[in-house]
Amino acid sequence: MDQEDTEKASAPAQITAGLVKLSLALRHQAWQASGRSGLTPTQAQILFLVESLGSSAVSVSTVAEQLSVTKGTASEAVSALERKGLLRKEADSSDGRAVVLELTRKGRREAQRSAQWPDVVLSAIGALPRVEQAAFLRALIGVIRNLQERGAIPTARMCAQCRFFRPNQYPGRDKPHHCAYLEAPIADVDLRIDCNEMEPAEIDLQPRLIEALYAGRSIETLSKNPTNPTKGDRT
Repeated sequence: MDQEDTEKASAPAQITAGLVKLSLALRHQAWQASGRSGLTPTQAQILFLVESLGSSAVSVSTVAEQLSVTKGTASEAVSALERKGLLRKEADSSDGRAVVLELTRKGRREAQRSAQWPDVVLSAIGALPRVEQAAFLRALIGVIRNLQERGAIPTARMCAQCRFFRPNQYPGRDKPHHCAYLEAPIADVDLRIDCNEMEPAEIDLQPRLIEALYAGRSIETLSKNPTNPTKGDRT
């Protein structure tokens, strides 16, 4: 086996290949759903984004950044949604010169339908044992964090970067972490990648939260010598 074959057979390469297959399934489902609603996948994503950000001011620039598309593509999709009566532009209450996007009543209903995850992928992941779901979720958090640091994807509203997150406050328990927003313990399977209540922790604290999560330790018991948070094992 030459070097190229060895690289293709490596775990990272095989995981990437698996994620590509998942993305194909998600894309297929998205096109099927958009065909039924008369929306393109990008238009459906915009409705979901505006709905999920709630009271936050969402501009065309925000849409472009969060969906990783050009401002021109975002503007074109927003205009199409306006014509369909799903979205409208309003003056920003905090800055009259700025324009923000708001859903119409019809648009809100469509956004809620767009928020439904593809049944085929949801059921496949739901069929995994709970411990495997937790491991899968933890791995995704590490990958997303790494991609964010590289500037490859927009910032996600993850528990692992939130000021309310207390990793491994209750070691050895079924729910080892603590959410200060809920004032309740949470398990690995409860960790969120996109949470409406997420408030970013201080920049210098975020890597320590990730490190503590993967090291299986609380922030208070972390060693002074940092480790790679995506490679640490829980103890």
